[in-house]
Amino acid sequence: MSKIVIIDYHIGNVTSVKNMLKKAGETDVIISGDPTEIALADKLILPGVGHFDYGMSKLKESGLITAIEKHALTDKKPILGICLGAQLMTQRSDEGTEKGLGWIDGETVFFDNAALPAGYKIPHMGWNYVTVKKDCPLMADMPEQPRFYFVHSFHLKMHNPAHVWLTTNYGYEFCVAYQKDNLYACQFHPEKSHKFGMKLMENFVRL
Repeated sequence: MSKIVIIDYHIGNVTSVKNMLKKAGETDVIISGDPTEIALADKLILPGVGHFDYGMSKLKESGLITAIEKHALTDKKPILGICLGAQLMTQRSDEGTEKGLGWIDGETVFFDNAALPAGYKIPHMGWNYVTVKKDCPLMADMPEQPRFYFVHSFHLKMHNPAHVWLTTNYGYEFCVAYQKDNLYACQFHPEKSHKFGMKLMENFVRL
């Protein structure tokens, strides 16, 4: 097994992510905002819920960006962004004015109300099936008809189609997970997605 650190920058329910990792078989998992612990990690998880600008400001306040970027961009170790964490890894968001981390050529955009059929509400909440757009090790041996749990008002928009890993359809098709080399990210909540989320986490543990 490897050491996984869930980044604690005081935003989001990190305990549920830790619990799912333990169910997935990872025994060496901690929640930490200590750059030393992050430096020792084999894998990182960047969780988060809430407003984009608030998330970026809390990440800056934490003083952890340098350590996280060394892990992800210099050492090329695996990192998984979840929900807001996935959005923060993009370049920007319609939700605010702060720049994102900019690790991926994409942005976070508000749902296109003009394209949504009547009766489709924002935020998008609940279970949705996903469509696999590229091979990704986190989907290995995934149960048939994978579906995941969503709660979001903004969605991912990749500028390079090669990075789109999964899409879903809520009024129209859009990206819900991307992957570029060691960078993995999903808009949905694997920690709330039962057997499908469990398998995704198991695969992340086994990378």
